[in-house]
Amino acid sequence: MPRSETTHPRPVWYFFEYAPVGIDLGSKAAVAAYDRNQGTDPHVDDELLDRLSVSEGTQLVDLACGTGSLAVQAARRGAVAHGVDVSEEMLAFAKARADRFGVAPQWHHAGFLDYAHQGPLADVVTTKSALHQLPDFWKQRALINAAGMLRPGGAFYLWDVIFSFEPSSADTHLQQWIDTAGRPEGEGFTRADFEAHVREEFSTYSWIVEGMLRRTGFDIVSRDFPRPTHAEFCCRRR
Repeated sequence: MPRSETTHPRPVWYFFEYAPVGIDLGSKAAVAAYDRNQGTDPHVDDELLDRLSVSEGTQLVDLACGTGSLAVQAARRGAVAHGVDVSEEMLAFAKARADRFGVAPQWHHAGFLDYAHQGPLADVVTTKSALHQLPDFWKQRALINAAGMLRPGGAFYLWDVIFSFEPSSADTHLQQWIDTAGRPEGEGFTRADFEAHVREEFSTYSWIVEGMLRRTGFDIVSRDFPRPTHAEFCCRRR
């Protein structure tokens, strides 16, 4: 799949997000395994879409859409759904999922930093388990781009590996996460996957993310920290 036409040109010093860090997702088998390991569940997607008041005609953009489950569920309820991802294999998997359900979200081979939304401003922008692919400077740029495609009063939803523990207790919390979350090979993400996440990816602290959201022009409507290693933010664009 060629790079989407809905992309900004980028100078050579820009962060290259088309070679994401972490788990290798460059094959059909790897993407299918990722979908299984994520525990993709349309009922969970529908619960989130209900919370975000996504219904017929809602303009929704899912940044780093992965295997496309959320965008597909949004399209099934009549939303105008856009799925954006840097992985061609992810987008192929997402399109096949959409085809099985007889819906046609618009798929864009683009990233957080260069996706240029066209058409009406979005009512809802979402991103799940992906912003950690960017270092903090580039997270801020990604959030600014997300806000720019969202109408005033529109909803922005973020779920990710975000740390709410005190920095002084990082070793304890991270080791506990790795020890308890890792699964045997073939049954989910492994201990080695989580070790690689901490070592190679760019998860950061909740207080840093909150500052970024506010500086971007978002009001934080709610936040939840179900675990010291994960966070959810529901925001409105000012």
